[in-house]
Amino acid sequence: MLCPYCRSRQTRVVDKRDAQDGAVIRRRRKCLDCDQRFTTYEQSAILDMAVIKKDGARQNFDRQKLRQKIQVACAKRPVGPEALDALVAGIEQRLISRPTKEVASHAIGEMVMDALKDLDQVAYIRFASVYRDFHDAEDFEEALKQLQGS
Repeated sequence: MLCPYCRSRQTRVVDKRDAQDGAVIRRRRKCLDCDQRFTTYEQSAILDMAVIKKDGARQNFDRQKLRQKIQVACAKRPVGPEALDALVAGIEQRLISRPTKEVASHAIGEMVMDALKDLDQVAYIRFASVYRDFHDAEDFEEALKQLQGS
């Protein structure tokens, strides 16, 4: 592991803890050359799934891309990074349990919207406005009605 401060390879782990209910390991490290401390996270990369886009193109599933899109929807909302990580981990678990190794992008979008509906309603509307390509106020009204009806 390279030290992010001095790029030395001489580091050691000073603390290790489970995070996200054991799905991730958090390691606190210390550089033996510059004495700086930093944190790393380790998780298994077992999700080898193709995402089928609207235009039919296929891409490998990208956890970071998914988290980034959800993070944009949750910007300036009282949603912490732990909640975002848990939401993404939950979606990953649902994808892992699928019998196929391909998933349509709209299915992932629906999973995100279901999760955001319970987490933060403003983030849900933000995500839905991009995901469902809202064009006018009527689209927002319809999404609000769906949100209130659930």
